[in-house]
Order: sequence, then C-alpha cells, then structure tokens
Amino acid sequence: MITIRHAADRGHANHGWLDSHHTFSFADYYDEEQMGFRALRVINDDTVAPSQGFGTHGHQDMEILSYVLDGELSHRDSMGTVATLRAGDIQVMSAGTGVRHSEFNGNDQTPVHFLQIWIVPKVRGVKPRYADARIPAIEKTNQLKLIASGAPRDGALPIHQDADVYATMLEPGKSVTLQIRPGRHAWVHLARGSLSLNGQTLATGDGAAISDEAELQLQAGAEAAEALIFDLA
Repeated sequence: MITIRHAADRGHANHGWLDSHHTFSFADYYDEEQMGFRALRVINDDTVAPSQGFGTHGHQDMEILSYVLDGELSHRDSMGTVATLRAGDIQVMSAGTGVRHSEFNGNDQTPVHFLQIWIVPKVRGVKPRYADARIPAIEKTNQLKLIASGAPRDGALPIHQDADVYATMLEPGKSVTLQIRPGRHAWVHLARGSLSLNGQTLATGDGAAISDEAELQLQAGAEAAEALIFDLA
C-alpha cells in the first residue's frame, strides 16, 4: 500500500529569512493526522536566505539529519564541532542527553537549500555525537547510496534507530529498486524532479508512506530526480 503526501498539502512557513515546508507537524503547523511515520518524525524542506540562519538552540533525544541540496550550511555545536556542509553532504547529530547548535548560511550571495530530518531514537539518554560525510554524486547516480543507518556499513553514518536512509539521483528514464523485508515499512521523499513509484507519480516535494510492499521501484520521468528513501521498522 502506498499513500502519497502531496507537496501542496504540507505545512508552510515563510519568515522572510527562512522558507520552510513541513511534511509532518512542526512548530506552528499542526495536523493530528501528520505526526510522522514510524520513527520518522520531521522532514522540513528549508531554504535559508544569504547571511541568515538558525540561532543557537537546544535538542534532546532526537537523531537530526541535514541533507544539503544547494548552497552551503555552516554548523556549530556545544560539542565543539564547527563544519560547513555543501551540496551532496549529509550530517547526523545525535542529540541524546542534550546538545546546543546553530545552523547558518555563511554565503552572502546565494541561499542554502536543505532537508532537515528528525528520527526518533530507539534509546534515550545517550551521549551526544556528530558526524558528517561528503557523498559524491557519482555514488548515488542511478543507484541507491546508503547514507545513514542503525547498522552502519558502506560508509553510512550511524544513527540510534533501526532504520536505513538511502539517497539516489536518477537521470531521466533511469530507475532503481529497493527490496523491502517482510514487516518493514518505507517512506520516499522526492527532493526534486519527478518519478514513478511502483507506478504512482510523484512530483517535487511529494512524499509517500509505504507498507505491505515487497519492493520499491523508483523511475525518473522526463527530468532528473533526487530522492531520499527511508527503510523503517
């Protein structure tokens, strides 16, 4: 069963410096029917204006992923981490017992466009940690690239949850297939482009909840597509 969450139905907040679309309930956007899917709690599609950003704020007991689509995202946290992420980079911060951080667009000319993702951890009160990685486009072009996992392998960043997070960039007409183990579920978020998901059409910003499917086939349409796929318990 595939249930599509259309981009136009998402929550939306435009603060001037920040333009954000919320797949699930977040901040002032609340929909009791959109509180997340399995352990996946937040997918925010954020665009931050030049020289703007999120001031220092705290998190606790959450796995927070940032996936940069365009531009540069600067990160600083209470663990002493200072990092700048660029298009194609993935960052994972396990908030655990508590961490404070800021996210900022240090470029004074161009916006930064990224996905902010929260996954509820399976354990609470862990020691906070941070990791990031550069994922070359070639490693996810017309194939699935594992970028974060509760059972890290193939260079994937670790998270405290029974979940695998994949990225893919599909050229027009190209496809990838993911096998779904019995009892597992999945979520697909189409960051840009268009694609067919097991025969159903997704457009930029659409998401899809998947249950009781043995496999997922993602095929790009007439334009290239970039998507994240979450394999969830």
